[in-house]
Amino acid sequence: MLTDVQSLIFSALLTFVMLLTASFVRNRMWSPAGMKIGLGNRDDVPEPTALSARADRAARNMLESMPLFVGVVVAARYAGAPTDQLTLGSTLFFWARLAYFGVYLAGIAYLRTAVWIVAVLGLFIIARAAL
Repeated sequence: MLTDVQSLIFSALLTFVMLLTASFVRNRMWSPAGMKIGLGNRDDVPEPTALSARADRAARNMLESMPLFVGVVVAARYAGAPTDQLTLGSTLFFWARLAYFGVYLAGIAYLRTAVWIVAVLGLFIIARAAL
């Protein structure tokens, strides 16, 4: 189990990795031309592939989820919520979000939604503990 602080830090790092991955795949950074695009002003970004579009959507979804996660953790800490509930909810959130990224990149639609629901459940566990 991760503490809520560890989950916050790892989730922030995961968000950064997701954003980098989306850019890396879209620009094909493994090639000289892609490196030129990635290190430049991105005026000539190639059209997204299915994989790069999924990576971008997953990253944007994480950007939408992070303020909610931070908000409920801060509220729970402020309210003096039980540590075990904070630990459970934040651990669920982080591991589910990590799995979500892999499942989304792989293009597994229904499993992606199920994993997303687990992450949301983590948010609800933290929020309930704060109340």
